[in-house]
Amino acid sequence: MADIMPSFITEVTRRSGTVPTRCYNCSACTGGCQFAHIMDRKPHEIIRLVQLGLKEEALTASGPWICVGCNTCSMECPNGIDIPAVMDTLREMAIARDKVPDEEIYHFHREMLGSVKRHGRTHKLEIMMRYKLATRDFFSDMDLGVRMLTRRKLHILPSRVKALGDIRNLFKKAG
Repeated sequence: MADIMPSFITEVTRRSGTVPTRCYNCSACTGGCQFAHIMDRKPHEIIRLVQLGLKEEALTASGPWICVGCNTCSMECPNGIDIPAVMDTLREMAIARDKVPDEEIYHFHREMLGSVKRHGRTHKLEIMMRYKLATRDFFSDMDLGVRMLTRRKLHILPSRVKALGDIRNLFKKAG
């Protein structure tokens, strides 16, 4: 039997800035999610776990890690719940409590955020190189990488944004 933690919903609400208790589980968010089919728990199920105070289940689900934050789910939600904010909050809480469900997903997430912090936007080649080093899976996608380079889908050098200092300040404030 899972441990129910009523304070969990309060913490998620406070940290995410949205109110998951407004969800009546219509699953419109899941219907709009392009990645729901590869999640172990769909967006509406994640929100339900939060509502029920099932902290362990919510923090160990892969759904928050697969979420790309495109906001399609929030646009579909009839109650205006900011589901990506809840997913971000759950990722942060999982990291803080060492509850990351898949090390490879965590490494990719960390490298993606690191790229934005360093360059103000993602640099795909750097992300994949750092990810491959972290996971020690050097050759499994090499043919894809070569094809992407030859088709100019990957840039050798990162581009930068003008407000890089502002972006770095956001990361400092976020902790």
